[in-house]
Amino acid sequence: MTGQTSPPVPPEQPTFQRVLVVFNPKSGKGDSDLPEFVRLLRESGAEVEERELNRDTPLTEQVRDLADFDALVAAGGDGTVSSLAYATRDSGVPLLAFPAGTANLIAQNLDLPTTAEELATLFQAGHSITVDLGEIEVRGEKSGFAMLAGAGADAAMIKGSEDLKDQFGVMAYVLSAMKQLNPKKTTFTLTLDGEKREFVGIGVMVANFGMANYRMPITTDIDPADGQFTVVLLKAGNLLRLIPNLIDSVRAKLHLGDPLFSDNLETVHAREITVDAADAFPLQYDGELMVETTPFTARILPRAVRFITAATEEDVET
Repeated sequence: MTGQTSPPVPPEQPTFQRVLVVFNPKSGKGDSDLPEFVRLLRESGAEVEERELNRDTPLTEQVRDLADFDALVAAGGDGTVSSLAYATRDSGVPLLAFPAGTANLIAQNLDLPTTAEELATLFQAGHSITVDLGEIEVRGEKSGFAMLAGAGADAAMIKGSEDLKDQFGVMAYVLSAMKQLNPKKTTFTLTLDGEKREFVGIGVMVANFGMANYRMPITTDIDPADGQFTVVLLKAGNLLRLIPNLIDSVRAKLHLGDPLFSDNLETVHAREITVDAADAFPLQYDGELMVETTPFTARILPRAVRFITAATEEDVET
């Protein structure tokens, strides 16, 4: 893993003259550095328009005139960022994943700083990378995800964290994972680029980005710009048994030798995957729980979004 990348010094004139900020007022209990960030942008000479997400205005309507802006700031949690990335896919307009949620895994994967001043400096420097997006389809309804979608134990962990996030923040996910000591196992049927296979396990994760909190790699060989998903088959009896695999991933990132633990999960690659299960399992994408259950289909959208970051494409691989 790389350390925090220092953003380059921004030009005297802002790279992005017209900036659209779309924010979720409920993310992270509504407490973030966004007002200070916007103030700094305006002080730099940028024209900033702010729009608040609400139930009465479709998200696509919020970004209907995106072509009139030089950059988009998506301020909220991972669900807000991925939804806006999907709504503006293939536009070519660079997007900043402003971390205003609980975990902010997309921002962590992009190695973004967390203070308003650092974010404003990085933003106006204007460096970006172009990466893939995921599209998930359930019963004919399509949504987008930037990081990962999953069915089974990971979705159950997120569901279990919902009532804990206000009190414990990001630790809510850890506490919920510790409760998944005996998750339900079932037979999963996968269709990977047209080829079927089955396995018995506790879940399936379809990953585009591959780092968990503190930029810990979920597993090796996840590249958000390679035009395919890394599909993680969770064969372990519970989530805690995956800790050795996290150790292996860190060892691989640091080039410390071959994996020591390999039985708890398996990875395969695919551009499109359909996941079904003998028992209906809950679904999640980028931390957002879905009302629907399996089956679902995920497909890759190659090079569909430009994320603003000081990181390189190599920095965001696992």
